[in-house]
Amino acid sequence: MPALDFAVDTQKHNPLDLIEQIVEGNDWTFDRRSDQELAVQVPGTWCDYSLYFAWNDEIEAMHFTCAFDMRVPQDRRPPVYELLARVNEKLWLGHFGMWDDEGLPMFRHVLPMRAANGPTMSQMEDIVETALYECERFYPAFQYVIWGGRTADDAVAAAMVDTVGEA
Repeated sequence: MPALDFAVDTQKHNPLDLIEQIVEGNDWTFDRRSDQELAVQVPGTWCDYSLYFAWNDEIEAMHFTCAFDMRVPQDRRPPVYELLARVNEKLWLGHFGMWDDEGLPMFRHVLPMRAANGPTMSQMEDIVETALYECERFYPAFQYVIWGGRTADDAVAAAMVDTVGEA
């Protein structure tokens, strides 16, 4: 009986290549800074979002952020931190955090890919779509707390109202 020859593809695929395809397909502005970094600007309903993707070969993981185009003044940060905790209770994937140096609220997620040849296009689309959906959904809550002086509970309650029908 002849021996079977199984070819195993041990080549690791960089997930940023797939992200770049998604970005180009949506005609978004981007900067592929290196094999490890990709920055993207995405127009949204409320603001433009800054997406940042970082691939780490050593730990085989992709770090992703989607930052709002808003700055949180120092005096509004305590209620925003409370809002972050309330909003994160509502999420299944990823979480919101704050880049303290810049005062930027952002959605964050890490996708580990150890021992995988790489992600699928569907996985990459899901990450981007989820981030944009959650940012659009909770942007008003951040505005209510930062500029409207509302409490975190009031802001989340307003953001979670589901509309029915069309106007």
